[in-house]
Amino acid sequence: MVRRNAFRLPRHPASVGLARRRVRDHLADWGHRSDDPALQDAVLLVSELATNVVRHGPLLEREFEVAVTALADGSCLIEVSDEGRLEPRLRVVTALEEAGRGLHLVEGIAAAWGVWSRGPHGKTVCLVQADTP
Repeated sequence: MVRRNAFRLPRHPASVGLARRRVRDHLADWGHRSDDPALQDAVLLVSELATNVVRHGPLLEREFEVAVTALADGSCLIEVSDEGRLEPRLRVVTALEEAGRGLHLVEGIAAAWGVWSRGPHGKTVCLVQADTP
């Protein structure tokens, strides 16, 4: 059975925590244990993508969208959409830098991730988190 939930949040730092809670709650409502490492990874990944939107999204953008889909095979598809057209890219980060590691975290935890253009409506960053029970 496939279960999906999507919601819009204001482009504000407080929305990052709200995105985490909503994804955690949705997955828990769908039968996933809150102490499961895969669920915790999914929540962390949502946090990283939402943080990127808040920090790097278009200044005039008021909202962004988060969607989480629990797939029949136990994996989880996470999508975060915004009006920005610049694709996020991994960059080299030195040990002294305080920021810039989020996509490296996504790269290391997600089974796969990518970006697709929504044309004049921005982009969607999507990732698959495998092994969600």
